[in-house]
Amino acid sequence: MAWLNGFTRSVHNYLSSPPTHRKDPTMSDQEPKEPSSPEEIEAALTGGVPMGRWKEGLLFEGIAPTPGLLSAANWFPKTEQLGPDEMRIIFMGTSPSIRPGQMNTSVFVQLGNGDNFIFDIGEGAIANYVAGGFALNELDKVFITHLHVDHFGSLPYLYMFGGWSGRWHKPLRVFGPSGRTAEYGTEAMIDGMKKMLGWHMDAFSVFPVGQGHDIEVNEFDFRDDGGLIYEEDGVRVIHWQRSHAKDGASAYRLDWNGLSVVWTGDGRPNRRDIEFAEGVDVYITETQAELMSISSGVAGVPPFLGRYTVDTHHTPGYAAGYMANQIQPRLFMVTHMDFDPYLNEETTVEIRHHWKGPFHFGAPDGIVVNVTKDDIWVRQGILPDYPNSRSPQFDFDSGQLVVPHPPTTRAEIQDQGIRDSEIPPSEYYPEGYHPELLEEWPVEGDLVVPIEVAPELTEGMGENWRHRKAYERHIAELGADSKAED
Repeated sequence: MAWLNGFTRSVHNYLSSPPTHRKDPTMSDQEPKEPSSPEEIEAALTGGVPMGRWKEGLLFEGIAPTPGLLSAANWFPKTEQLGPDEMRIIFMGTSPSIRPGQMNTSVFVQLGNGDNFIFDIGEGAIANYVAGGFALNELDKVFITHLHVDHFGSLPYLYMFGGWSGRWHKPLRVFGPSGRTAEYGTEAMIDGMKKMLGWHMDAFSVFPVGQGHDIEVNEFDFRDDGGLIYEEDGVRVIHWQRSHAKDGASAYRLDWNGLSVVWTGDGRPNRRDIEFAEGVDVYITETQAELMSISSGVAGVPPFLGRYTVDTHHTPGYAAGYMANQIQPRLFMVTHMDFDPYLNEETTVEIRHHWKGPFHFGAPDGIVVNVTKDDIWVRQGILPDYPNSRSPQFDFDSGQLVVPHPPTTRAEIQDQGIRDSEIPPSEYYPEGYHPELLEEWPVEGDLVVPIEVAPELTEGMGENWRHRKAYERHIAELGADSKAED
């Protein structure tokens, strides 16, 4: 890591030209001791450090901390900036069975260019996005593998509260497969969701909305194996079919800047994975350990139901290892699993029957994977139970913050009589305390705030914007260097 490289240089410089020892005037009057010899310092401070002299541990080549990590063991939200050529994968939900320690499945992919992508967004997973320090209005691209509710249950919350908290200038974009018939496709699900949220949506129209209630639905033909469904800013996403008891389940592959990740979603082991996941850096699939009798007492279902469910819907541990061995990724991961000690050991043994390469569980919630072209490293994310929500993120290219005028007033959607029955504030506020109430929207039309009037707005709400501008400068500098070499 960075400290080791710096330390190595310091030792080399010291050995090359040991400094003359002088007393530091800022130190105490205690007489300093004679320094150890350069050889003794080198022997002590490089002891246990490979420095190219041996291979440490049983780690695979290319499994090592990537540059810029503040900790090799843990990831702390909002503490590390991705490198411009780096990918980060965070498992925001990891289980088909929602429970306090594991939310339903969601895989988050961040790129060094400032872009991000959600693959599935199961029930409860949205809480981990908030705990991870991500603003709801920056989560605007969701790819759904199939329409089991444990893969999209948080979508209504993201839709409504992402719009409320600043997604005013762009729609929520949802990508998902068609169904065997129209009523089972992603478009039909979104239409039903919007109807379900009708009251909520109208109630929230007293707030700024803009495009916050818009959804761009990108439904693709699930039969179009290898079809390209997203291609922007150097990012490509393709899909292919999965066998998950019913037509309309898909897998995804994202490629960017020479890095790639596959999330298969749920399904039986499938030869299409071998074809479309070829050469991938990180291959993520789901798996279920074959402990049906024992698990029946944990999951509360009879063994035959577990056996039937796996054999018609899921990938057993042996099959997961077989698939990895066929695909040969730089790192193999499994998720969408109950993370329990009695299961984990069995799952590892089953997977290792076929796959001998780098492997890690994509569970429990908060597992973080940093990926560069040279190294991959996995850590546990530290997600707080009671986090602060991140400020909404805005693009300040125009030099302004624009807050849309609310489309509705309370008077239009609420009877005057119920407002007249509200308790007067003077009856419950203590004497000498009476805030100035804001019962009507304070401006006519959109609120437009130039940056020069309130430059502090860009501090919290422009973090992503500043990162994107830095990435653009990085790309421009690479282009200039390339032209200079020509």
